[in-house]
Amino acid sequence: MSKRETLYLVDDNDAVRHALRLFLESRNFHVQEFSSAESLLASIDTRATGLLVLDLCMQGMSGLELQAKLKASDIQLPIIFITGHGNVQDSVNALKAGAADFIEKPFDNEVLLESIRRALQQERLQREQRSVLQELTRKFERLTPREREVMKYIVNGTSNKHLAELLGVSSRTIEVHRSRIMSKMGAKSLPELVCMALSIGVIRAWSKPLCKPCTA
Repeated sequence: MSKRETLYLVDDNDAVRHALRLFLESRNFHVQEFSSAESLLASIDTRATGLLVLDLCMQGMSGLELQAKLKASDIQLPIIFITGHGNVQDSVNALKAGAADFIEKPFDNEVLLESIRRALQQERLQREQRSVLQELTRKFERLTPREREVMKYIVNGTSNKHLAELLGVSSRTIEVHRSRIMSKMGAKSLPELVCMALSIGVIRAWSKPLCKPCTA
């Protein structure tokens, strides 16, 4: 791994935490360890990236409570829960709230390592998608009010002729608007523009999403 990913390790068992830190650092991760949920909350930055390996049952704030507080603070770290006292309901609650994995102690360190790598890869993909969607939204917001109106019609399948009649303008005017919209959005075709509109919620798909966020 060319870049050292940061792992936040929270466990109130000193021996377990120390052993995990040594193992993960030997796999080229940068590890910050904490003995309690409260100590993590006191020091973590809202812009933190990486992954959180979190003990479920601890003195003071539990892992599930920490998960909820991080979510409320919009800290979007993927979380892998580790526990020696978990049950089915705990795992269901953790996964429903967005945890990447739930691993019972004792576990093979290689199992944890594979889970971490999988979660980090998924987080990278999601971060890239969020970046693409933010850029598409910025492009849409740079359109003039009339261009936004025209775009909403054309991605819903309205012909230039019909749209010109609806707006009381010439077909040539609609063609000019359409050309400017395609240029400003960076779309090379109408299907690509439709994909962009679906991605940022300008229109809604009637069934499942038709495409992944466009990268144009």
